[in-house]
Amino acid sequence: MRHPRTLLGRRALAVAATAGLLLPLTACGADGPQDGTPARPGTGSTGSGAPPARLTVLAAASLTDVFRTAGAAYEKTHPGTGVTFSFAGSQELVAQVAQGSPADVLVTADTTSMDKVKADTGTPTVIARNRLVIATAEGNLFEIDALKDLADTRLKVVLAAPEAPVGKYSAKILEAQRITVRPVSQEPNVRAVLSKVELGEADAGLVYRTDAESAEEKVDAVEIPDAQNAVAAYPAATVNDSKNAAAAAAFVAWLSSPEAQKIFQDAGFQKP
Repeated sequence: MRHPRTLLGRRALAVAATAGLLLPLTACGADGPQDGTPARPGTGSTGSGAPPARLTVLAAASLTDVFRTAGAAYEKTHPGTGVTFSFAGSQELVAQVAQGSPADVLVTADTTSMDKVKADTGTPTVIARNRLVIATAEGNLFEIDALKDLADTRLKVVLAAPEAPVGKYSAKILEAQRITVRPVSQEPNVRAVLSKVELGEADAGLVYRTDAESAEEKVDAVEIPDAQNAVAAYPAATVNDSKNAAAAAAFVAWLSSPEAQKIFQDAGFQKP
């Protein structure tokens, strides 16, 4: 039986990551330049007791849309602080921190990745959770209805590489259901998986629910029952080498605030 198209909430910004590329740093200032140039922070109080600063936040690719919204909201209520994001697979971000790349905050899509750099970060706090869905080409022509359908050898299925958190979650749920999938490619992060499906280079892929929502006009989403699904946790932590320690700690704390949590939940994320 054909699974009806799941209509998910619209996103104002839908950004598909290209495979293997780290997205460029993106400024979030609501009143700043629109060409990706970081807005210059002012000299006023941040409203949090932290000094003005330009923060660099390394964040999992699946946080692309929601963090741009959250960053703009944070800058609005914390004059003098600017937030710049770099989005990529968690494994790539962890490698950057381990190599000493300049950053103030790290947010990954799983606790395992964060644990790998616990000597380089502060105590992490889980700020949101997510679940997986099956993203299919628009119209779901193969009538994919459940995880077991991904074993159909007629399908071009794309998954994330096992190094990426979404790849680990995908492998976990497929193994638990004893489903063998032979992907046509394994991508470095969830946005690269989504992009393959959007472009018609794959018939289906496993992505986070929020990523499918961000591209609802180009893909359909097939829900996975909770009993067969995995829950992704997003921990956030300050980076020990940050030159803006107080401002970084204030931002991490704000991510658990009611204002930030509403932004996450409006975007389809679950409570921590």
